[in-house]
Amino acid sequence: MLRIFIILFVSISLSACVDRTVSEVVPSAATIGTPETIFVSTSRAREANGYYGFQRGETIKFLDTTVSVPPSHTPGTLKFSYANPNPQKEFVLANVTELSGPSGLREHLRGEDDVTIFVHGYNSTQTETIFRAAQLTHDIGLPGSTLVYSWPSRATGYGYAYDLDSMLFARDGLEQTIRELKSMGVKRVILVAHSMGGALSMEMMRQAELQEPGWANRNIEGVVLISPDLDLDLFRSQMKRIDNPPDPFIVMVSQKDKILNISARLRGTDEGQRLGNISSVASLEEFPISVIDTTAFNSDAQSSHFVAATSPALLSILSSLRRVNNTFGREDRPGIDILVPPSERNPDGATEIVLTETGQAQVTTP
Repeated sequence: MLRIFIILFVSISLSACVDRTVSEVVPSAATIGTPETIFVSTSRAREANGYYGFQRGETIKFLDTTVSVPPSHTPGTLKFSYANPNPQKEFVLANVTELSGPSGLREHLRGEDDVTIFVHGYNSTQTETIFRAAQLTHDIGLPGSTLVYSWPSRATGYGYAYDLDSMLFARDGLEQTIRELKSMGVKRVILVAHSMGGALSMEMMRQAELQEPGWANRNIEGVVLISPDLDLDLFRSQMKRIDNPPDPFIVMVSQKDKILNISARLRGTDEGQRLGNISSVASLEEFPISVIDTTAFNSDAQSSHFVAATSPALLSILSSLRRVNNTFGREDRPGIDILVPPSERNPDGATEIVLTETGQAQVTTP
């Protein structure tokens, strides 16, 4: 337990050294690096200085941003500065434009069939989330447009309780965002959520299902929960409210996730397990989901809590799957269908998929 508090103390001390909500915009950076367009839907309030911090907003705001990915970028890395950024070596904001509500977003997404929504986790600023989404988009080649749902995280090491409340506060905004996208004619919405963002996504789908049974499957083409910071019993209760989950429904886990181990122990769970670091799918076998174990890629990942974004080896595999889809004209099929065909998955219950370092998938259907 002493080790846990030391880690938390260091996290608090480091986060207090700099104002992480302020990020310089450098328009010329777009001519130096590779520009990636990242749209934003945010339930954060706009501060007096023009930035979006941790305060909760009364309405959803939409933004159009451009991120310059540096020429020196290597997959799995994310380098940036809060002041005086170097476009040659770092991710840089090249543009931030507030749109005129849903109608402004509609103009930018006109004719777009696919939108991937990225939902961040605990202790995240809006700009950090935009950078992470740009990195994933660049490294994997996500289909269509990428949109960040930015909810009001306190963005400090000591803000966990505040973030839990904000996560629940943000449910309506995420649901509204998806409804707006579908009303614009977007055919396929993919929901990708990390850590506490997984809890937010599940709560959003549960509340929508209570109002309109079947809503999640009708409006979301696929769900990917990456290292979800979510209690197993809570996840089971949420899934039981979703009669027909989106397909595919993927949970990416790592048994060496140190952050989730701390999260579990702070809650008094001695075995240190959350949904994102489970060692067995036995308790989930009744649900039609795919659990992908990425533990083998932990060694080369910069973060054990975000292996899917920070392991160069795993990113290379995911990128290859995307290229296979494009080559054979299967852009509308999620990469998991190539990795593990539907015929090898359990249509009525959980499928456990253990990825090896060679990119092979060991499939078990309980």
